[in-house]
Amino acid sequence: MAILQVARMGHPVLRIVAEPVSPVELASDAFQRFCDDLYESMIDQDGLGLAAPQVHVSQRVAVFQLDRDEDPMFLINPVITPISEVRAFGYEGCLSVPELRGRVERWVDIRVDALDRDGEPFAFEAHGWAARVVQHECDHLDGVLYVDRAQVGSLAFLKEFRRYGPPIGGDEDEDEEDEDEEEDEDSEE
Repeated sequence: MAILQVARMGHPVLRIVAEPVSPVELASDAFQRFCDDLYESMIDQDGLGLAAPQVHVSQRVAVFQLDRDEDPMFLINPVITPISEVRAFGYEGCLSVPELRGRVERWVDIRVDALDRDGEPFAFEAHGWAARVVQHECDHLDGVLYVDRAQVGSLAFLKEFRRYGPPIGGDEDEDEEDEDEEEDEDSEE
């Protein structure tokens, strides 16, 4: 397996709408190796998630893992549908925008339809923090960075964020997840 270089904000690959993965590509050994590399790269960077465009591959693939004790979840050609009208603000970071945090409004409850690594369709619901992470990663597939959605006045460098706290508001959508988020402050989506 290989650790892939993460594209940083300003690289054009992060602003392109990624291409869907075809059934032929999905079945290839090369694609399966890429999925392994994407996951290993996420772990290497201590991330919660990573999307293919972040490693210079413009395909609709993302992986996330909120708990290292559980298997990672790969999303291939994902489609997100909000399942409630509730939206909430929360602070986010990103491996492609290192050392910066910003407050972003996201859907609290979503349904995700995608293919798994074997090309099998599956669906699941995500709520709260998990819904935020999935939306963040899927934004990368559409050429969107969290800073595009962030409240400008909320942006802060990580060092100052840790020292002084959030510039505006707190995380309104994190209830029981607050403790986990604090433990994972170094992690970026």
